[in-house]
Amino acid sequence: MKLYIKNMVCSRCKMVVKSVFENIRINPISVELGEVELKNDINENQKSELLKKLRAIGFDLIGDRKSKTIDKIKTLIIDLVQNKNNDLKSNLSSYISQELHQDYNTLSNLFSEVENTTIEKYFINQKIEKVKELIIYDELSLSQIAYSLNYSTVSHLSNQFKKVTGFSPTYFKNIKTIKRKQIEDL
Repeated sequence: MKLYIKNMVCSRCKMVVKSVFENIRINPISVELGEVELKNDINENQKSELLKKLRAIGFDLIGDRKSKTIDKIKTLIIDLVQNKNNDLKSNLSSYISQELHQDYNTLSNLFSEVENTTIEKYFINQKIEKVKELIIYDELSLSQIAYSLNYSTVSHLSNQFKKVTGFSPTYFKNIKTIKRKQIEDL
């Protein structure tokens, strides 16, 4: 049995979700971003307790097919931005379509209908939040950040950053008082 879980975006999320399952004496076979595989089905009492504990820490079970698809798209984009942006060898639409084995236009229309934004805008917002994170850490130059997030030029990154935030990356770096947004709030 597979359960789909909303808001799982990192390895710490996987550890936390796994501990929730283990605390209520359900031992998962595997815990991946957005999904948990169980050996056996769970009863309604276990499901209710699991849902309560997951919601208390910011997660939720996903029930319908549309929600599962949206969550898979978000998980793919977050993983791409956080872990493997330079691995993107084709465009975003081809990548998502190949990973989910579905027509991109269908996925795009569904995403826009449910999230009130496009997949591309969601992707850009994720990238800009990653840029903010890297600027705040102050370990990489802007050109290194642009390269690591697969921007063609620093100018392209700067223009996109300003369009989304209203600030240039340099101005943002100097003020550092603007807080980053949490991934699930984008």
